[in-house]
Amino acid sequence: MTDDHESDDAHDPHREEFHHDPIAHAEARAGMTVGDLVSEYGAAGIGAADLHEAVDIYAEMLGREDVTNFFGLAGAMVPTGMRRLVADLIRDGHIDVLVTTGANLTHDAIEAIGGKHHHGRASPSCSHSRDSREHGLVHAEGKTEREHDEQLRDEGVDRIYNVYLPQEHFALFEDHLRSEVFPAVESEGTVSIQRFTEELGRANSEVNDREGIEEGAGVAAAAYENDVPIYCPAIQDSVLGLQAWMYSQTSEFSLDALADMTDITDRAFHAEKSGAMVVGGGVPKNYVLQTMLVAPEAYDYAVQLTMDPPQTGGLSGATLDEARSWGKLEKAARNASVYADATITLPLVVAAARERIQ
Repeated sequence: MTDDHESDDAHDPHREEFHHDPIAHAEARAGMTVGDLVSEYGAAGIGAADLHEAVDIYAEMLGREDVTNFFGLAGAMVPTGMRRLVADLIRDGHIDVLVTTGANLTHDAIEAIGGKHHHGRASPSCSHSRDSREHGLVHAEGKTEREHDEQLRDEGVDRIYNVYLPQEHFALFEDHLRSEVFPAVESEGTVSIQRFTEELGRANSEVNDREGIEEGAGVAAAAYENDVPIYCPAIQDSVLGLQAWMYSQTSEFSLDALADMTDITDRAFHAEKSGAMVVGGGVPKNYVLQTMLVAPEAYDYAVQLTMDPPQTGGLSGATLDEARSWGKLEKAARNASVYADATITLPLVVAAARERIQ
């Protein structure tokens, strides 16, 4: 009986890929920490195992002092509630380089100066708000989804899936840019996008403090206060970019789209080791990864949180193993991809990784 049991555990030379490593079914118990739960994920398969591996890699990235951490932030992560999480990572020294979208910076600034995003509903059949859910109320007026959004248009409210933003906040944002941000860089003429985002962070921080805004100053302010550069290579594709373009029509102010590439490339070039946390796809993902194409080394660590499938051939869904073929990741790099909503997976990965390195 002992011999039979040992033969079960021994490596079969006729099975090169297979190794004896049984699934040990995960437990979920009252009082578990996030780290405890993620450890249980490691006993399971499919997405749970992927998330466990992502935490393991991210914790090693954050725990090593010789790793320069690049963070790509795409999607509607700021308006959907991930703003404080990213700002805290910056303040705690866990982000050395941030690449994000003009949209995230727009929504970040809106909250810094007193605006708020609100719970809404993705369709007429969904519950109307958090208060409605708490009181067991569901509003179903028989509207179509088109009529639902037409009503929001009439009410001056923009929808981001199940998040609402009153349009008057964009007027507040425009006034903030024109009174606090553009004048500070106008005399410099053409500036890099990173220089512009730096001034945005400064203005967000100062106005937030001066006006006593209850909500924190946010991502750009944290980056400014901690000397973390923010690169926004597709800034034109946002309200922030539209405002910058409009201001440039009547002033000497302009943005140099290529200037940042020298700075971010220098950071990659001089990094002893490097890690990439990529949330979502699009331009931030590619900008983070392509930086290594002109550096002597490539990423030693990489984690991506995405919902985009790889079989379309698009960059947003491309696997990190595919990035290895381009030389964006070292051959021996540790990498993991988690395919799920990043508003769910990012807090889990961050909290569990922080728990390990505290």
